[in-house]
Amino acid sequence: MLNALKRLFLNADTENPVSAAQWQTAEARLPFLAHLSASERRQLRVLALDFIRSKSWQGAHGLVLTLEMQLEIALQACLLILKRPPGEYDGWVEIIVYPGDFVIPRQEMDEAGVVHEYDDTVLGEAWDGGPLLLSWQRVEYGDAIADDGINVVIHEFAHKLDMASGQADGMPPLPDAAARRRWIAAFEPAYLDFCARVERGEDTVIDPYAATAPAEFFAVLSEVFFEQSSVLRQEYPAVHAELAAFYGQTPDSAGHAA
Repeated sequence: MLNALKRLFLNADTENPVSAAQWQTAEARLPFLAHLSASERRQLRVLALDFIRSKSWQGAHGLVLTLEMQLEIALQACLLILKRPPGEYDGWVEIIVYPGDFVIPRQEMDEAGVVHEYDDTVLGEAWDGGPLLLSWQRVEYGDAIADDGINVVIHEFAHKLDMASGQADGMPPLPDAAARRRWIAAFEPAYLDFCARVERGEDTVIDPYAATAPAEFFAVLSEVFFEQSSVLRQEYPAVHAELAAFYGQTPDSAGHAA
C-alpha cells in the first residue's frame, strides 16, 4: 500500500517532482518494461523515486545530470529489485556517471610475482561497498536498441546484487541451501557449455563477454533475461527458470505460460 507521500509523487494532478510526461518519456525508452502490470509500474516508480533520493549522484568530466537521466537509470536499476526483498541496494550510496567510456588504473600480479600497471577502458563498473560507475553514452546506446540483450545498467546493478553475498562470484544471496543447489545445477553446466562455445569460436547470440567469469555470466545473462528473455529460455532454460525465480518476473510471459 502506498503511503500518502508516495501517492502525492505519483499523482500527475498534484505538484510533482516528476511529471506524467517525464515518466512516459523515460519508460518509452525501456520497452522491456512491457511485461509489467499497471500496479507493478506504479510500484516501480515508487522504488525509482526512493532510489534517486537515497543515492548521491555525480556527473564526472563536466557531465550535468538531469532528472530525466536519473529516471532512466533508476527505473532499470529498480526493475531488478521490483520483486526482491527491500534494502537490496543499501550499504552504498554513490553513483558516478561519465559522459562516455572512462579509464581506471589497474594493477595485476603475474605468476612470477611481477606487478603490471595498465589503464583499463571501461563502460561501467560496480565496486563492492563503493560507488557504481556508468558511461552515459553506453546507457543511451543500450536503451536506443532496447532488445539487443546489451544493457550496462542492468549489468552493473546485477553485479551489486551478486556482491551482496560477500563477493561477485555469480551466486547472489539465495534463501537456503536447496536454492543454492538448484542455482549451481542450472548455472554451472550452462557456464561451462557457453565457455566451450566461445572457445570454439562459435558466433553466439549471447555476448561472449559472459564467458569471462561466473560473475560476468550472471550479469550478462541478467541483461539477456530482461531484454531477450525468450532467447535465454531457448538457450539455457534452467538458467532462465532460476532468474525468473530470483527476479520474480517472467519478461516473456506474454508469449509463454508463466
